[in-house]
Amino acid sequence: MSDIGPPRGTGPLARTEARLAWGLLTPTILAVSLVVILPLLAVFWISVKPVSLADLRAPETVVREDLRGRPTVAGDEATLRYRLRNSSPTSEITGVTLTDTWPEGLTLAGDLDPRCEIAEGELFCDLGDWEGGYRETLNIPVVTEQAWFDAGRDVADDPVEVDGKASFVLANSDFTMKNFVSVFDGGEFWSVLGVTLFYTIFGTLGAMIMGLFAAMLLNHSFKGQGILRGLYLFPYVAPVIAVAFAWILLFDPFSGSANALFVQMGLTGQAINFFGEKPLALLMVTAFEIWRYFPLSFLFILARMQSIPTDMYEAADMDGASPFQQFWYLSLPQLLGILSVLFLLRFIWTFNKFDDIFLLTGGNAGTRVLTVNVYEQAFAVSNIGAGAAVAVVIFGCLLLFSVFFFKFMSKEEGL
Repeated sequence: MSDIGPPRGTGPLARTEARLAWGLLTPTILAVSLVVILPLLAVFWISVKPVSLADLRAPETVVREDLRGRPTVAGDEATLRYRLRNSSPTSEITGVTLTDTWPEGLTLAGDLDPRCEIAEGELFCDLGDWEGGYRETLNIPVVTEQAWFDAGRDVADDPVEVDGKASFVLANSDFTMKNFVSVFDGGEFWSVLGVTLFYTIFGTLGAMIMGLFAAMLLNHSFKGQGILRGLYLFPYVAPVIAVAFAWILLFDPFSGSANALFVQMGLTGQAINFFGEKPLALLMVTAFEIWRYFPLSFLFILARMQSIPTDMYEAADMDGASPFQQFWYLSLPQLLGILSVLFLLRFIWTFNKFDDIFLLTGGNAGTRVLTVNVYEQAFAVSNIGAGAAVAVVIFGCLLLFSVFFFKFMSKEEGL
């Protein structure tokens, strides 16, 4: 007797639906790959290449042709000039050749460069190999004929063909680990990493705690609640360059209102350079991070608080629970999920933060974080490879944090 049971496997309809689903998802997958994956792979590729800012453009031969001497009548002497250069300051171009149509009405009036020859109305020059930054001017003496003036043409009217072979550093097979060695060499990296962790951890926790207190305050109905909510959102929605310079002006050691107030109150005998002294500058940029981004935590936490059933709090009031006990045993367990998500997002965003610190201090006075290090390596020092290597290190740090978070710290199912 054969066993009778439900059918196993997928039927034709299920397979058709699966193909349709994949077909609909394909544009999204391709878009994500182009926007996210390809730039990420490019950063990894550049991090192991000996590339500087000047190497981002592929080396090519550049030529400018003109006629020097300003001849006016037949028989005047002139110079046919070719200005040649290698566009790359470091990459070599090998086997360079120049081919140009010999201008009608010009006659060679002297010795021709031994690398060149004129045959069948064409000028051909074998210019050999060009090192990085190579420049040369090729001068050919000529005499004008009447046909030159009758034609009314310019020597630049006929394009010059210059060919050569070059190895583009971004596309060749040369790889190096010197970029990572330079990143980890010495104690500078570890001090920058320590500053980054301090700024990220305390900035994230401070923004979350401040947002929690703001959400608890506005979780009750009172007159002016809407206006206060709008004021709470101001730091987050205001342009970062505006609020950053407002802080700089407020705490300026010479004309800032904060210093004037502290001096008049007798709290300090002289002006304090809040953004120019260690470790005060780091504390100030961390405080700016907390102030600017606590509204995001406030919105998330307030939305979650308002979804908690009020029956629990009414029962707790009847049992004589204090407000702190209600928060600790009722509110906090309900908020752990959103708090864990906020901590993950804010940690990643703060770790990658660049514009706030760069606007406030430029990375000086002990506030140099890894993202500022990426900028300085890539653009200030013009070492794109080292900058990409620091970016890869940032990616690795965030990947390790994400693995640790999901494995040990997440309290919400599904994370």
